[in-house]
Amino acid sequence: MLVNSIIRIKCISLLTCIMLTACSSVPELESSAVAPIVPLPDYHQELGIFSAYDDPWEGFNRRVYYFNAKADEYVLLPIVDSYKKITPDVVETGLSNFFNNLGEISTFVNSVLQLKFSVAGETFGRFFINSTLGMVGLLDVATPMGLAEQNEDFGQTLGFWGVGAGPYLVLPLLGPSSLRDATGLAFDALADQQTLDVLGMKSEEELYLSLINSIDARARLPFRYYASGSAFEYEYLKLLYKKFREIQVAR
Repeated sequence: MLVNSIIRIKCISLLTCIMLTACSSVPELESSAVAPIVPLPDYHQELGIFSAYDDPWEGFNRRVYYFNAKADEYVLLPIVDSYKKITPDVVETGLSNFFNNLGEISTFVNSVLQLKFSVAGETFGRFFINSTLGMVGLLDVATPMGLAEQNEDFGQTLGFWGVGAGPYLVLPLLGPSSLRDATGLAFDALADQQTLDVLGMKSEEELYLSLINSIDARARLPFRYYASGSAFEYEYLKLLYKKFREIQVAR
């Protein structure tokens, strides 16, 4: 036992000496030494997040956004719910196909203006087939034949020819847009009006058809204001809209 105790004491003493020697061999830093500064990359600038969130009219836009949310909750959605309850699914689908077929005219014109002649050809083929075999567009028989629906508007046409999107803009009842897209929307609305005039519709019939088109469009849109539960819904929707339009213009 005594021998074991002596051995343990010697081992502890040896380890202590080694540790003290190691500590004393560590060089001291000079008093003038300066910690190196490593620049961090500005990922926000690289990703373009700040520019994507450019919103000089944010105060106005947020008020319109809130107005749209309340109008949607208390006016539009109750009308949409009633529309879906009283309208058979087959009739609802037929109306959606009819309005989509009318929209092919605007898509065709904007495709030509953007020199997208293959898209224009497919769009013309869809309109011709659905207007004839599809009973004035009530049936979509072109899609099963391989003619996919395209989407081109005058806002995209302006973007194709180099017009910038401009400031972000929330339109009453219509929602996210931009200065360029709002201008394009006015042009498309005028083109749709001319189409209805060519069809020989009266003013009352045009108004009635426009109302049904608006109700049908809202019924097909699954978005619900503040349903995300996020405090940043306004920002998310703004970013998604801007990126989506960039993709549409660039394709």
